[in-house]
Amino acid sequence: MSETKNTKAQIRLPIILALAISAGIWIGATFAEPKSNQNDLRAALYKIQEIMTYINRDYVDSVDTNELVEFGITKMLENLDPHSSYIPARDASLVQSQLDGEFDGIGVEFGIIRDTIYVVAPLTGGPSEALGIQSGDQIIKVDGKTVAGTGITNRDVFELLRGPKGSKVLVDIKRKNQSELINYEIIRDKIPQYSINASYMVNNEIGYVKITRFAATTYEEFKEAVMDLKSQGMTKLIIDLQGNPGGYMGAAINIADEILGDRSLIVSQEGKVEQYSQKAFAFRPGMFEEGSVIVLVNEGSASASEILAGAIQDNDRGLIVGRRSFGKGLVQMPIDLSDGAELRLTIARYYTPSGRSIQKPYDSNFEAYERDWMERYEHGEFFSADSIKFNDSLKYETKKGRVVYGGGGIMPDYFVPLDTTFSSAYVNRLFNSDSSREFILDYSNKNKDKFTGISLEDYYKNFEVSDEMLQELIKIGEKNKVAYDDTDFKKSKSYLKKLVKAHLGRQLYDDDAFYMVINDINEVYLQALKLFDEADRIAMATDLHGTE
Repeated sequence: MSETKNTKAQIRLPIILALAISAGIWIGATFAEPKSNQNDLRAALYKIQEIMTYINRDYVDSVDTNELVEFGITKMLENLDPHSSYIPARDASLVQSQLDGEFDGIGVEFGIIRDTIYVVAPLTGGPSEALGIQSGDQIIKVDGKTVAGTGITNRDVFELLRGPKGSKVLVDIKRKNQSELINYEIIRDKIPQYSINASYMVNNEIGYVKITRFAATTYEEFKEAVMDLKSQGMTKLIIDLQGNPGGYMGAAINIADEILGDRSLIVSQEGKVEQYSQKAFAFRPGMFEEGSVIVLVNEGSASASEILAGAIQDNDRGLIVGRRSFGKGLVQMPIDLSDGAELRLTIARYYTPSGRSIQKPYDSNFEAYERDWMERYEHGEFFSADSIKFNDSLKYETKKGRVVYGGGGIMPDYFVPLDTTFSSAYVNRLFNSDSSREFILDYSNKNKDKFTGISLEDYYKNFEVSDEMLQELIKIGEKNKVAYDDTDFKKSKSYLKKLVKAHLGRQLYDDDAFYMVINDINEVYLQALKLFDEADRIAMATDLHGTE
């Protein structure tokens, strides 16, 4: 029997790795943990070192040591809680860019349609817009290498087109009605990303602000949006947090500070280490401490969204409208690792001003935790508030004595059931297959002259999606293997027209157009418009049980 021999480098690698990890953790543990814990930690680290050495030296097949370590780290963190996580070095910069508020790249919104990169829109102020790259352009080659028809993924596109500011990338583009590829040399630049996707006046009094995530620039974006809306006469404010997964806690705290006054408590957090236990209070004169406020939430509103909604609710500052939020009340600290990877470690629990933890229950069955959204749907929670049962031991009171509950998300003051009357599986397939995006790109390019000089307000009030437009969308769907369903189509026709108009508006104008149109079929938003008297009643109540 032949014996597989390892090189000295192969044998040393896991030992050096284990020793380095052991040394780093031992130094931290020596100064932070009692002696008994130090001994337990040393024993555990030595066991890992032993196992890695045996695997690398004696295991029957060759292994990727780093891959094995990363797998082990992931499984180890899964035994802690659902939100502690490890982000490999190859993903860390991309994940971080979603929160930084900007990234280095060529400045296009793209989509992959039939295995080809399509430019949905050049981003305003970016290098692609400056060079004349247009919506509907197809990116065929990058740096001389063909990328069309190669099974390209979103990650591949990020890796190819993003890069340091000032670096160059060569892009060959196919444009409709031109037989030859157009060659562009693009110098990458800083590309801003916005977390407030829309802000507009609903009428002469009500302003609307849509926050899609809490990033590094969100607070400044919010102040700018509110200042602009106030200059247009806003006295009532809707903050839309539906589907907002969270982000930086500091952004949510700062926004709450602009709305709350009188040194109101915004959020508190408690951790095992004293430095992670702290409270945040409103301390500055806010931009909108007097006007009426309604916050929209649903099952997709999580983390920092729940901090903001909880602060408004517990301080009786405004009305929360929608459906019960996600229920994430754990605080993660990002820790940069030496190889460029990132550890996001849960270091505290946060509590709303009334003392509620809104973290939903979890155990080692993370699959069940992830399925919670579907279980809520199947249980009927999205359709009836009566299906939600709260434990009396988790009862709390707001500043003015209203009853609220902890133990899993923010329950709105006014529940709005999910309306599925007009949606259908066929419409979902049209949009999930990218058929709708292909149609909208094609239609907007063919009809640019038609919309020249038409204002966003005119588009919103007067433009109608025709039956002929829907027929063209159906044809594109069939080309993309989305079989026509007559029953679903008839059921969803008016709904489909609104969706197409919203997405076309985004393509022709901006995200304001999208949300102005889509909110006409957003049941939570439509109910909120009717509830400002109730929001004022809560804010103006003076005694402990909310009566005026």
